[in-house]
Amino acid sequence: MTVEASFQLFLILLAVLAGTALLARRVDVAPAILLLLAGIALAFVPGMPSPELPPELILLLVLPPLIYSAAVAMSWREFKFNLRPIILLAVGCVIFTAFAVAAATHYLIGLPWNVGFLLGAIVAPPDVVAPLAVARKLGIPRRIMVVLEGEGLANDATALILYRFAVAAIATGLFSLPKAIGEFSAIVVGEALFGIAVGWLSLHARHWARDSQIEITLSLITPYVAYWLPEHVGGSGVIATVACGLYVSWNGPLLISAMTRLQGIFFWNLVIYLIEGLLFLLTGFQMRLLYERSKSFPLDDILIAIAIVTVMIVIARFAWTFPAIYVPRMIERIRRCDPAPPWQWAFVLSFTGVRGAVSLAAALALPYALPDGSAFPYRDLILFVAFGVIFITLVGFGLGLAPVVRWLGVARAGRNERFAELESEINARREALDVALKSLESITESRDLSEDVIRLLRARHETRSNQLPNSLDPDAQLLSAAGTDLTHELIEAERQFIHDLLRDGKITDEARRHIERDLDLEEASLANREFRCDVP
Repeated sequence: MTVEASFQLFLILLAVLAGTALLARRVDVAPAILLLLAGIALAFVPGMPSPELPPELILLLVLPPLIYSAAVAMSWREFKFNLRPIILLAVGCVIFTAFAVAAATHYLIGLPWNVGFLLGAIVAPPDVVAPLAVARKLGIPRRIMVVLEGEGLANDATALILYRFAVAAIATGLFSLPKAIGEFSAIVVGEALFGIAVGWLSLHARHWARDSQIEITLSLITPYVAYWLPEHVGGSGVIATVACGLYVSWNGPLLISAMTRLQGIFFWNLVIYLIEGLLFLLTGFQMRLLYERSKSFPLDDILIAIAIVTVMIVIARFAWTFPAIYVPRMIERIRRCDPAPPWQWAFVLSFTGVRGAVSLAAALALPYALPDGSAFPYRDLILFVAFGVIFITLVGFGLGLAPVVRWLGVARAGRNERFAELESEINARREALDVALKSLESITESRDLSEDVIRLLRARHETRSNQLPNSLDPDAQLLSAAGTDLTHELIEAERQFIHDLLRDGKITDEARRHIERDLDLEEASLANREFRCDVP
């Protein structure tokens, strides 16, 4: 493909990404589902270039920022509190699924054990992008969200380590379980320590730089530094990136400036939006390549293999999740500190086993030949099955999650939780303002300040205090919403007047930009303080 054709395809993908995301919002469907379907449709358009998805693009360029941003957004306290279920799912369920797929494909379609285990390692890790997009809209309980996010952070590491062991076993014909366990433990510990060290170095370098552009550039470099070195020496890189992100999440607020944080949030949101969107589009594009290769395989064999593996990963997740939640609570100490959730929560966790682009990337990364020159066994079949499992789980489970959550009534608990969370947030804001007021009184007593300065600071405090609602009852919410809407209108009137002054030559563009920035920050602050909640 020429450079011009590649650039044209890139522009087409961006346009489709924006249009599909807008359509997804209108029809209330997870964007990942429509993006995958759009990619498949584009792949068969006559004259459309058919780019092959380089595995390195995902495993080395795309995966680190996705994992890092998710880890930074994760609360370390909540991650630590839910460490047991996260590890049981991210490690235990992935290994259990890989063995289950290996056994099913060996006994039902005759795949060798090592090939079946490789296939199991590829399709074992769920992708949380689409389920979380749906779950956030539905308002399911936060603990389910935290467990899903934590599982999504760590399960890729488990799967990629198993994947490397399986490829090495097929290539050499040798496999030692004790050696594999030892290497797995060393990788986990070594990468965790390395990731923490990279996070510490990154934060202090950014704090020393004290320049937003340099700090954001360093933040972009950070996940690649954490990922590439462990991956280069035979690890997964994922655990190091997760550890780095969690360290930055916990320690960053005191070392990152406010200006950098505001700009960095926008920058990373855009980066992740583009990466995830293009990733699902390009995943759909692989359908054309797989279709061309499928002619060498009987269609019945491909469909049977896809059906067996899909059913197996669904059964394996349900069979693992329920015992993983309830069996540990047979111990009184665990049950007393962490009571068992209702079975509906376990069902939702089990139902979110959507597979994504990492599974496809791992399949595409398989070598074409073994060290002795012979073809890699069952490579194309593994590709077909991986894509089929991604398609079925993403579309089926992605579309089915919302009805299942509503049927189980899980969202009701989420609304109660959200109500309590908003109340605690408002109380925290009020207490913080009280602390600031006491600090102002202390400052006025110890410093010689003019009355005008003190009056200005007290007015600022009263304004911020008055913006907080007295309660979250429906009448108060309607009143707060009306005030917010009117404030938006007043800001828009100011904005129009400033534009008129600029047009008439009464102010410069530089002055207009300064005023607009203040108006933009005030408008963004209004959006951040909208305490709206569906009262159960």
